[in-house]
Amino acid sequence: MDISIVIPAYNEELNVEPLSNKLKNVLNTITSKYEIIWVDDGSKDSTFANLEKLNKKDKKIKVIKFKRNFGKASALAAGFEQAKGNLVITMDADMQDDPEEIPAMINKLNLGYDLVVGWKYPRKDPFSKIFFSRIFNFLVRKLTNVTVHDSDCNFRVMKNEVAKDLSKTIYGGLFRYIPSLANWKGYKVTEMKVIHHPRKFGEAKFSGSGRLIRGFLDLITIKFLISFEKSPAYFFGKFGLGLLGLGFLSGLYLLFVKYWLKQIIGNRPLLLLTVLLLVLGVQFIFFGLLGEMITHSNQKKETGYKISKVL
Repeated sequence: MDISIVIPAYNEELNVEPLSNKLKNVLNTITSKYEIIWVDDGSKDSTFANLEKLNKKDKKIKVIKFKRNFGKASALAAGFEQAKGNLVITMDADMQDDPEEIPAMINKLNLGYDLVVGWKYPRKDPFSKIFFSRIFNFLVRKLTNVTVHDSDCNFRVMKNEVAKDLSKTIYGGLFRYIPSLANWKGYKVTEMKVIHHPRKFGEAKFSGSGRLIRGFLDLITIKFLISFEKSPAYFFGKFGLGLLGLGFLSGLYLLFVKYWLKQIIGNRPLLLLTVLLLVLGVQFIFFGLLGEMITHSNQKKETGYKISKVL
């Protein structure tokens, strides 16, 4: 298999057939060894019924149906697990990504990269969505040092090994940080400007402000994972030692006041603060040690989704 296309879909009944047809027209000019993997993320409309019809007509179109809506990260992870192509391409199901860009993106990948991220330029979305996206991407660039303009763009081309590696990493909202995660794992990441079309059918699934809030919380997670995933004791230990140090110094001061200045310290707020600092310092250190134990344990990792049917 040369190419696998992975497309998460949630309530996209009007888009699945025209997008599949456009993809086949483009892919047939590149290779005959391809597969289009649709992941129905618990749609409540006729998305799966339409995909089932497409599968019966063309066995290159494969369908994974979730039992319920598990989210985009789980849909991508399931698609990555099933993908057999040497190259894996991800797209949104809303037909805003243009399949005609795929050959150019593959050529860009062949210049020595492991992952090519689409940069929607110019972006054909409402102003509010563009505004929040720019804030989000600015924060991503500053905190992860991965200088792509549109980290959240799902139009990507990657090598199969990258997809398989990421399938074990992405969950929740971390699909927005695939470029950062890939870069952290040592893969070479670049971007390419791609055509972006206005949405014709269906509705966007997330509001701009909601995406920003969720994205910011996930960004904190990504920053922690990239910096301390293998050494949580360093993160918690620094705070713990700092709190212990402050507690120790304030304790020395209180001892000086009690035994040198002969003053009563039992009614001083500083005494309570000293005890609090010492207790919190010890707790932070133990949090770090507990994190190290969890990191080095060999617990079985379960998938974050349940598949109902595979066509």
